[in-house]
Amino acid sequence: MKERIRPLLQRLRALRPRRPVAVGNRPGATLTTPLARALAWRPALPGGLRPWITLASLGFVLAALLSHGRQLLRLGLDPQGWLWLLLGLGLSLLSVVANGLAWRVLLGWLGQRPEGTAAVVADYMVTNLRKFLPGGIWHLAARVEGLRQGNAGLAAPLGTSTALVAVLLDPLLAATAALALASLGGWQGGLGLLCLLPLGLLNPRWLEPLLLRLERRKARDLQLESVPAGADGPPTASPAAPAAPLTMPRLPGYPWQPLLAEGAFVLLRFAGFACCVWAFDLQLSLSWPTWLAGFSLAWTVGLVVPGAPGGLGVFEAVLLLRLGGLLGAAPLLAVALSYRLVATLADVLGALLADLDSRPARPVDNRPAPADAGTASQ
Repeated sequence: MKERIRPLLQRLRALRPRRPVAVGNRPGATLTTPLARALAWRPALPGGLRPWITLASLGFVLAALLSHGRQLLRLGLDPQGWLWLLLGLGLSLLSVVANGLAWRVLLGWLGQRPEGTAAVVADYMVTNLRKFLPGGIWHLAARVEGLRQGNAGLAAPLGTSTALVAVLLDPLLAATAALALASLGGWQGGLGLLCLLPLGLLNPRWLEPLLLRLERRKARDLQLESVPAGADGPPTASPAAPAAPLTMPRLPGYPWQPLLAEGAFVLLRFAGFACCVWAFDLQLSLSWPTWLAGFSLAWTVGLVVPGAPGGLGVFEAVLLLRLGGLLGAAPLLAVALSYRLVATLADVLGALLADLDSRPARPVDNRPAPADAGTASQ
């Protein structure tokens, strides 16, 4: 009897599924052995995916420049066009200030008490310039460090978890507001409806798990995977303090106030873009809701795509792909490049003005000047 059962047990063991093997160091990321072997040969991109995305976007824009270079040279600006660009520079500079004010509203919504609005806005404008550095994360790193050290205009330093949540919520709310504005362009083949879906993700029930995952990922990028005990308290200088995992602060509700503030910022950004459209007399080529939808979508993609410093190349590429079929590529490229110049100058001017305003004033010496020796002898 045992001799008959033994072959049957061996066949059942052979049919039992194999133990999955882990892929990388990610918990739960397991695959069966054949699939793991199929993925094992996949070559890794040198430097990671981020620089290749930037190079591909810049290559697309460069190819468009080479293809339509002659047409671009024919597009000239009259004195009125230069005035429109100057107005666009002023509106873009105002949008940088509005972005800092939206940051102030977000910190207040999270229950933080800034010492003064001007100090918070100035610190935000100064760190905003670091988004053009390679990697696209250094402005976020500077804000996290400023919040943790108490150098961001707040009355007290923040814990690592709260600082990360604030820094991550800022671009997330800006992207959501921009996509909501993109839906004003109409149905757009269903794209207008899809652009409204992120508004539902801002419900704390869905937003808190999403922020927790983003928080842990960004902590790894910034090498902040653990904080001292009391994870939501200020960082301590003791190297022997026990490490604690990052936590998710409780959100006070739906972020209506910071979302509306970010929407005002995006509208001011679009106002600077609209001035570039007026500069080349293209205001009648497309309806303004179509311009707004194309700009908002391109701006959002440039914001969320990793590795693109300031959305460089990504914004222009998406704008050409989205509106290139409705308008000639040459005038659209002229508008995109002029807006890039105007927006970059506004960011630089805003950072310089904020840095000058935040510097402490030199004390005035009211003591009388010492008299000369000849005057004293008389």
